[in-house]
Amino acid sequence: MSTAQEPAIGIDLGTTYSVVSRLDDNGQPITMVNAEGDRVTPSVVLFDGQDVVVGKEALKAMATEADSVAECSKRDMGHRVFHKVFGGKQYPPEVIEAWILNKLRADTAQQIGPFTKVVITVPAYFDEVRRKATQDAGYMAGFEVLDIINEPTAAAVAFGFQQGYLNAEGSSDEPKRILVYDLGGGTFDVTVMEIRGSEFVALATDGDVRLGGYDFDQRLVDLVAESFIREHYVDPREDPSAAGKLWRECEDVKRTLSARNKASAACDYRGFASRVEITKKQFEEATQDLLDRTRFTTSQTLKAAGLDWADLDRVLLVGGSTRMPMVHAMLRELSGKDPDASVAADEAVAHGAALHAGLQLAKQQGLKGTFAIKNVNSHSLGVVGTDPQTKRRRNGILIPRNTSLPVTGKRVFKTSKANQKSILVQIVEGESPSADDCTQIGKCTVRDMPPNLAAQSPVAVLFHYEPNGRLKVRVTVPGTDRQVDSEIVRENSLSKEHLDGWRRYVCQAEPTDYR
Repeated sequence: MSTAQEPAIGIDLGTTYSVVSRLDDNGQPITMVNAEGDRVTPSVVLFDGQDVVVGKEALKAMATEADSVAECSKRDMGHRVFHKVFGGKQYPPEVIEAWILNKLRADTAQQIGPFTKVVITVPAYFDEVRRKATQDAGYMAGFEVLDIINEPTAAAVAFGFQQGYLNAEGSSDEPKRILVYDLGGGTFDVTVMEIRGSEFVALATDGDVRLGGYDFDQRLVDLVAESFIREHYVDPREDPSAAGKLWRECEDVKRTLSARNKASAACDYRGFASRVEITKKQFEEATQDLLDRTRFTTSQTLKAAGLDWADLDRVLLVGGSTRMPMVHAMLRELSGKDPDASVAADEAVAHGAALHAGLQLAKQQGLKGTFAIKNVNSHSLGVVGTDPQTKRRRNGILIPRNTSLPVTGKRVFKTSKANQKSILVQIVEGESPSADDCTQIGKCTVRDMPPNLAAQSPVAVLFHYEPNGRLKVRVTVPGTDRQVDSEIVRENSLSKEHLDGWRRYVCQAEPTDYR
């Protein structure tokens, strides 16, 4: 599905670890190793003076130079700046993500030569602003981003490929319904999909962009720290480097507790040292509320798809955090089925992205793809209006959540006063009828309205929502020639000038201080 000139590359840009996959000459997805010889690259960045270090060495620095390390930057996507300051500078989170992507690009290029076209994955629950920021990160890393694809969808594609559904002789006339439970390092997604032959159709999706293995690790850190405080009356979490070292210890404890009933973490701070034993039962009790959050979201997503557990053929596990035995036990109890861990938990998403990249490259060459994807939107999209009775800002939903994409939605609003010169259209994501409880993702303005326009004149707002979750907006004034077509202006997005500047900086050409 790809040409010799342009390989099919998929990137799972993870919160804690990232993976690159490509299609080989036989169209099989394979995982690329990085410069250190590993299949996964820590999504961690160390600011070491004028140098930027990404990956394993940056992760090791958490124990000694935590103040200089950026971790979990994916969680800050959509914000103007990352939550920590480095060398007196604040960086946009997508720039930190770009450094991670640049490391992946450079390591892969050493093995297969230069390339630019990639597909990057995002959590299904990422909103439009975060999706745009991910595309911008790819651009700043020197890529042409062919598409972005939801992580659970990518995992389902990898599963379908593994099962032979993408081959003409392997595709089944009988639809297969699967629930993808994706618990990664920093985000949680659940998607219900129907595989109809070689067509992958999302029925419903939900998730939490601030819930993942990192939060389970933090509970272990708290357990160990509290034991340390009881013994020595000092808190190792007060010092960033001591906390970073303890966090790495607790990561290992979590992995050990997946195989054994107890494990111990070493902790030393201010001349005191202890080895704290944690049992599997303690860990599970301390994280029960986190697991319950995934349980509730999973049940709600199945309900939104209009299905019961008996309607599912499989519950597919994706993401490194699904290796925890309590996840298996919870899903077995909930679904009555043994969860399917047949796809590589850390690599399936990247494999699906590579398959999707092959599909996109084939389309560019005018060839027919071997499979098709139909997604749904994870958040309702609306426009802010004013309630004529209460004068409060309201969310006028144009496209409800879990609507099949692509889709176009239209709604007519009224001008608020006579002879109005311009119209500001504020676009929000969220389910609440109150605009103040939703997330404003952007705005566009219609200027130079026709003179003498009466109050309560109609204004039509049309949304076109792309399959990758990106949005285009058209605003028209019926009966006039006033029309605005635009990609929305996002308050926290970088300008084209800044994107180009950061691209030169990240790719190490003409470094410039852009903020």
